[in-house]
Amino acid sequence: MDRDAARSACYSSPEIFSPETGGGRALCSLGSVKQAVFIERDGVLNKARVERQQQVGPLTLEEFHLNAELAPLLKKLKAADLVLIATTNQPGLSRGYQSRRELDRMHALLLRTLPLDDLQVCPHDETDRCPCRKPKPGLLVESAFKWHLDLDRSFVISDKWQDAEAARTAGCTSLLLESPFVGKVHRDFLLPDFEAVVNKILRLKSATRVMAA
Repeated sequence: MDRDAARSACYSSPEIFSPETGGGRALCSLGSVKQAVFIERDGVLNKARVERQQQVGPLTLEEFHLNAELAPLLKKLKAADLVLIATTNQPGLSRGYQSRRELDRMHALLLRTLPLDDLQVCPHDETDRCPCRKPKPGLLVESAFKWHLDLDRSFVISDKWQDAEAARTAGCTSLLLESPFVGKVHRDFLLPDFEAVVNKILRLKSATRVMAA
């Protein structure tokens, strides 16, 4: 996939999100009723190696090792009527070292193995300054329009600060897994493992339902 094709393959409508429009909170007025859980791919749904204190995602299907043990926990979230959406920055597409075919193979395996409803990919480099590359919230905002989501009542799971920042900007609740990559940005919860994250989301959702009643 060439660089120009990569640039055109992702959500790129900055007018949908801007500080002036109020971000994700403005979506509530559109009658959105669904809640979602956005889940970072690398380091959460699949394993990622660490080089020079940075996570490095897999480039081939052979390197792509899923955390398949998360499936029962994800099913608990789906049973609670939550839309499950994986999100990922994949700048290798724009930079030219990530094969689109290999990425598609990896994602086909991901969607076959784990009970996800959708997968949102940003293929851009930092220099592209697109609104979908995390920590910007474009992937969340695009999903909100596609799935009719209430971002204020949705959740973001990750092991990295970029997702927490995207959650904050979009109005979602962020739940970070303890890791060397959480940084010092605002996050709503910092938890030790994925099971603790799922249990927290289910409690928060239940509490919201009781308050609404």
